[in-house]
Amino acid sequence: MRLLLIEDDYQLNQSLKAQLMKEGYAVDVAFDGETGEDLARLTPYDVIIIDVMIPKKDGILVCRALRRAKLTTPILLLTARDTIQDRVSGLDSGADDYLIKPFSLHELFARLRALVRRASPGAQKMGQLCVGDLLLDPATREVERCGQHITLNTKEFALLEYFMHHPNQVLTREMIEKHIWSYDSLCTSNVVDVYIRRLRRKIDDPFPTKLLETVHGVGYKLR
Repeated sequence: MRLLLIEDDYQLNQSLKAQLMKEGYAVDVAFDGETGEDLARLTPYDVIIIDVMIPKKDGILVCRALRRAKLTTPILLLTARDTIQDRVSGLDSGADDYLIKPFSLHELFARLRALVRRASPGAQKMGQLCVGDLLLDPATREVERCGQHITLNTKEFALLEYFMHHPNQVLTREMIEKHIWSYDSLCTSNVVDVYIRRLRRKIDDPFPTKLLETVHGVGYKLR
């Protein structure tokens, strides 16, 4: 999944980015509201995290502007303000959730999973993703097929999670690259195909029924 983090505190920005990348997210960052808003309009993100107190254009105004532009990406606001009126203002601006500083990383990750899950047609009530006999749990980062545990590395897990959020949809190489790799990632021209082959060896090759389908000239589909 690909996230946008708009936070002006450089140390917190870079620390959160590093922790989110460890969790398998691709992360782009901005340090002010105007730059963040421009990135949000140009790039398809799965979740946008916005600090309320950011320079040039505060988080509330950015959130309102994105909603007026018909952007439906889930938005999580971060703030040190914890009054009821502050929370009401944030949610009324179009934000989907509100997290008060200081917060634990575990809570941040849980809220991100919840936001992505709400927008996913493949999610079950317990937060698991299921396509056919393939099961993925974003919280525990476990993958099973036919009850058999499958070990994936961080990028393989992120790729499979993206497919399972969009079952039976054709995902182009460009769509996959934009969602799994951030702007500052160094990607070779065949990086998507390389990871598709790796993923296919683990989730399809040991099983008689193949789930990951190549749509020639277009992309790939998990069916």
